[in-house]
Amino acid sequence: MTTSTTRQLRREDEPLLRGRGRYTADLREPRQAAAVFLRAPMASAEIRRVDTTAAQRAPGVLAVLTATDLAGTGSLAGPLPVPGRGGSKLIAPRWPALAEGRVLHAGQPVAVVVAETHAQAQDAVELIEVDYNETPAVVDARSAIEPDAPQVWPEAPGNIALDFTWPLAKDSTNADEVARIIAGAPLVARLSVSNQRLAAATMEPRAVTGWYDAKTGEYTLRTGTQSVWLMANQLAGLFGVKPEQMRVLTDDVGGAFGMKSGAYPEYVAVLVAAKRLGRPVGWASSRAEAFLSDNQARDEVMEGELALDKDGKFLALRVRSVADMGAFANGAGPLTATINMVRCFPSVYRIPRIVCDVLCVLTNTVQLGPYRGAGRPEANYLMERLVEEAARVSGIDPVTLRRRNLVTPAELPYKGAMGTVYDSGDFPAVFDKALELADLKGFPARKKQSESRGRLRGIGLSCFLEHSGAIPPEGASLSFPGDGTVVVGLGAQSTGQGHLTVFAGVAAEKLGIDRAKVVVREGDTRLGVEGHGSFASRSAAAAGSAIFYTAEAVIEKGKKVAAQMLEAAEADIGYRGGFFEIAGTDRRVALFDVARKAQELKSKGEIAESLDTNKVSQTPQHFPNGCHVAEVEIDPETGALDMVAYSGADDSGRILNAMIVEGQVHGGVAQGLGQALLENALYDKSGQLLAGSFMDYAMPRATDMPPRFADALLEFPCKTNPIGVKGAGEAGTTGALAAIMNAIADAIPGEAGHGLQMPATPQKIWRACRAARGGGRA
Repeated sequence: MTTSTTRQLRREDEPLLRGRGRYTADLREPRQAAAVFLRAPMASAEIRRVDTTAAQRAPGVLAVLTATDLAGTGSLAGPLPVPGRGGSKLIAPRWPALAEGRVLHAGQPVAVVVAETHAQAQDAVELIEVDYNETPAVVDARSAIEPDAPQVWPEAPGNIALDFTWPLAKDSTNADEVARIIAGAPLVARLSVSNQRLAAATMEPRAVTGWYDAKTGEYTLRTGTQSVWLMANQLAGLFGVKPEQMRVLTDDVGGAFGMKSGAYPEYVAVLVAAKRLGRPVGWASSRAEAFLSDNQARDEVMEGELALDKDGKFLALRVRSVADMGAFANGAGPLTATINMVRCFPSVYRIPRIVCDVLCVLTNTVQLGPYRGAGRPEANYLMERLVEEAARVSGIDPVTLRRRNLVTPAELPYKGAMGTVYDSGDFPAVFDKALELADLKGFPARKKQSESRGRLRGIGLSCFLEHSGAIPPEGASLSFPGDGTVVVGLGAQSTGQGHLTVFAGVAAEKLGIDRAKVVVREGDTRLGVEGHGSFASRSAAAAGSAIFYTAEAVIEKGKKVAAQMLEAAEADIGYRGGFFEIAGTDRRVALFDVARKAQELKSKGEIAESLDTNKVSQTPQHFPNGCHVAEVEIDPETGALDMVAYSGADDSGRILNAMIVEGQVHGGVAQGLGQALLENALYDKSGQLLAGSFMDYAMPRATDMPPRFADALLEFPCKTNPIGVKGAGEAGTTGALAAIMNAIADAIPGEAGHGLQMPATPQKIWRACRAARGGGRA
């Protein structure tokens, strides 16, 4: 184990701090027109008639498009494949760019107006007349599976898009064994938790500019996305063209968190309009539109049962979940609620038997998608709340109970009940470091100090484990333009992670050159690099490993050219510190000289390839983990909560840049705090979003964060990729939920705080404090 001190100032920061960032809406093409969308005012309705006559005659209007104008474009749903129980398939009804015959959630696009200016388009869109026949809506997943619930889609009986169970099995043997163990166990902890619906609320709302070249048949789309390669391939499929006919550009991205990973209806409509008009068309979402159209997240109710023996040894775990998909089974939405979630079990603990059942349910709400953690926070939240409940029912101290069940280094590699294999780490060491940072021994004294001021103080623990890497593959290119630099091309896309800094370091280290000689480029499909993007804490390991393997290939190709230049056998050529050298001599030639020579030889036809190399690699799964500790103080008279301290120990494998990882963890904790205490994208029964602006959707502020934040980055290098990285982007969010909620439950006397659900608002906390005085639960 080492504690990371590796730091490098970010290349990205100076232009951003000086206001020289380049975001999609900042960049305007010549003759660019403006698009504005008409959105459904209700959650469920038949469309009887759309009259665009007045809008088409409005000043400045260039086109008004409805569903008929987009005929031939594909379905945006395209969910990643997830196996169902007994071989059943995921039901993914068509998701059109503009509503076809009916609307299925408030805010669904019905028509689009394109005009010379945004103001003209906005005025004209209000002239469109739509005759709706409103029909019953269902907005809650548990209500949607009731026998008499309105049906969102006829092809999904009972509104069930997928019935999922894991581990996959031919029969019920495992499930039956879990049931038997739970039925006969001396102790069973039972708990139901809710992950409320969230809005991504990125700093930069979605924006897009599209144009079409009639001569080449090429579409171009500029938008903030997490992978230009994935976006281009999805859009090419929707338009029925080859991927090389769909160029995607991404500049700076003001936050993504999973929400900007796939195509949206607006992107399709903008490209269709651009082709029809023969000029660029742009659209930028308002904040109100973002609440009604961006992929939303979480919205899952989970029940867990954890069986223990009399000594507190974990025996079996059963999880049942109902997950809302919204109106459309979108991209990674079903995957997030199923495979992503279940693979986090059994976390850092030994649990011999596990079964997880998930129902993915369609409702008349905005589609669900991945959001920072994407299944990992949900799983770890349930696990750690269950462990805390197990401590309560067993009478065993929570620290002792956890330590008793932690997987130890001697057991690694450890194959868990869900089939995952942990290759590296030291869970007990991480746990102990977190407790040390939190000064657990000093907590009783701090609690007494709070009591003397009429306050309640609590401390909460949260161990966690994530999975990252594995599929899909990731590519990288290295090219030598001849100016003494090497250009790293990536398909992965930075949305704030510091790629220009981190990946320059990876390439420089492998090639043994100064990082100032490395230029990193991304955000353009014309780079020709296959890249599945930045999500799931994967880019450092996946793209970093791709750079490593591509650099290896460069060195191997270079040895042949260097051997020719040095008049030696290729077998005698080695590589070190940026030079090819003859072993045992002082004769050598620099990498960049070899690159220039290789280019010369290729131009003469003497060799087939220069040193320029483009390679795709697969990174096996790895498992970031950690332990976070939250300390809270509550005013029982008002329910007001102060986050007085937060501590964490994180194992992200080898740390490439400690400053960036610390920033990732702190930002993740802020988003976890937001879910635990504040955020809630709440709908009323008719399907209207009640929290559709920042007046109603509470976001965390700097004053909500703890004044003391202690974090240790422990390095237990991963053994499944060449650079030893495990990933860090989602650790803060994954650890924060249970740490904060367990701290609240600990602060409130008796059992009153154990039933609290997120967000733990002051009103809920106040009611729990009142219930505590009466000896009940909130």
